[in-house]
Order: sequence, then C-alpha cells, then structure tokens
Amino acid sequence: MTRIIPTLSDISTQYDALFVDLWGCVHDGVTALPQAVAALQAYRKTGGKVVLVTNSPRPHAGVEQQLVTFGVPDDSWDAIATSGDSARSAMFQGVVGKRVWHIGYPGDERFFAPIGVIENPIDVQPVPLDQAEGIVCTGPQDPLADPAVMRPEFLLAKQRGLKLLCANPDIIVDRGEQREWCAGALAQLYTEMGGESLYFGKPHPPIYDLARRRLAALGTDIPDNRILAIGDGVLTDIAGAMGEDIDSLFITGGLAAANTKTQTQPDPGALNAYLQKEKSNPTFAIGYLR
Repeated sequence: MTRIIPTLSDISTQYDALFVDLWGCVHDGVTALPQAVAALQAYRKTGGKVVLVTNSPRPHAGVEQQLVTFGVPDDSWDAIATSGDSARSAMFQGVVGKRVWHIGYPGDERFFAPIGVIENPIDVQPVPLDQAEGIVCTGPQDPLADPAVMRPEFLLAKQRGLKLLCANPDIIVDRGEQREWCAGALAQLYTEMGGESLYFGKPHPPIYDLARRRLAALGTDIPDNRILAIGDGVLTDIAGAMGEDIDSLFITGGLAAANTKTQTQPDPGALNAYLQKEKSNPTFAIGYLR
C-alpha cells in the first residue's frame, strides 16, 4: 500500500542516496521548482547523495548546462545520468549500424558528437531513410504533432528491418503548461507497427546501471535498499524502480496531477484508483517534491 507523506524529510533518513527525475520533479521544463530544490539541498546537507536520473536524450554535460538556464543550483545534486549517455554509448558500439536515419528536434545533432568513453567507437553517419541501416530517435521533429504523422516513414523502415534506438523513452512531458510528445511515443508507435525499438532510459536497466556507476564514482558503496527513486512517471520512474527492486516516491503533481486530483497533496481515493489502473505500487507518494 502506497503511503502518502508530507515531506521528503519524513523518510529521507532511511536512504543514503536518491535517484531523482528532473522534468516534473525538479523543474517544469522552463524553470526550477523552488521547494524541490530546497528539499534536495537539505538532504545533501545531511550527507545524502543525489543522482539526477533523466530520460533526456542529451549527454549529461548538456543537461548540466540546461539546469543552469532553469535556475537549478549545483549544490542540489551530485551526479547526472541521462538516457542520452546510455543511448550514445550503445550507438557508438554499433547497436543500430553505422548509417542511421535521425529523427529529432533541431539542435539534436550534438547527439552524434564524438564520445570518449567507448574504446574503438564506430563512425556513425546520419543519412536519409532509404540509405539507413538503423534509426536513431532523440525526439519528434515537431513535439506538438501527433506521432501518427510518422506512419509512412515507419512502414518503409519496418519493411527494411531497421531497428530504432530510442534515446528518450518518455511518452509525454509538460513544458510549463504545454504538453509535448517525446521520443518514446514514436518508439511505441514503431513497435506497434511491428518494428523493433531499443530503449536505454527509464524504466529499462541500462540507465540504472549507469546511475549506479555514477553513484559509485562519488566514492560511496550504497546498496539498493538504501536508494530511493523519485519521479512523476508511473510507466518510467516508478516502473523502473519496481523492476530494480528500489523503493520509490511518486510525485503525483506532475504528469498524473489530474488523475490523482492533486492540489497540494493527492486525493487518496483517486491515487489508489490510478495506481490500480496502471498496476503500479510506489512505496510513497507526495503531491510535489518538498
């Protein structure tokens, strides 16, 4: 049974590290959420470690720069693990071939910048679909457009047997008051059409392996039963934590705010109904990280 808590500090002494989602928890895609930042700063002052675990397709250095623009101070976190880091490592190891058709936002070309942590990386080249050996999806070209607009291209890609590397398994995000589609929506469509999609962010194991490595690099050996995962996505953050057997704190005021009738806190009945519908069982829940 999920327990609704008033603040992070009510349970934080049970954990030595946090795996914290960003979008919808620490910022809203436009600016930092002050109460969340203050909660993480207070936790770190007690000696706890904070690893930001995000499905952003950006490398961790790009996310760090983005946090500055959003006003998230660097004393609120210790390390960053991104879906982009994990996906780029796989891409440069040749998981979808050398010649790839890229689907993404303008500016996502940085995803193909050389990577220094892979021994003998392959030379990956973006090419048109009809020349591609595989697909790299960092996001839709238009995040407001229905993913179904990709059906004609995906039909051709499926017929050619191309695998799709998904750099961000999120289906949707809220940028301020605007809801947008993510790469995960396109990968989901491609899979439904009979194609093969490969995922490297939450809820899939590669990003948790990366998060643990980032945590270990801080010089701490923390077992899973002392790690708390925090996020607003039951299909990503909470499902991933459940799969890794890590305790979780569900932020109900993010993607599921309407479903859980969250004002300051979720309505208990609405929360239980939503979790039963989604077959999800977070350890704790709270309206907003604070």
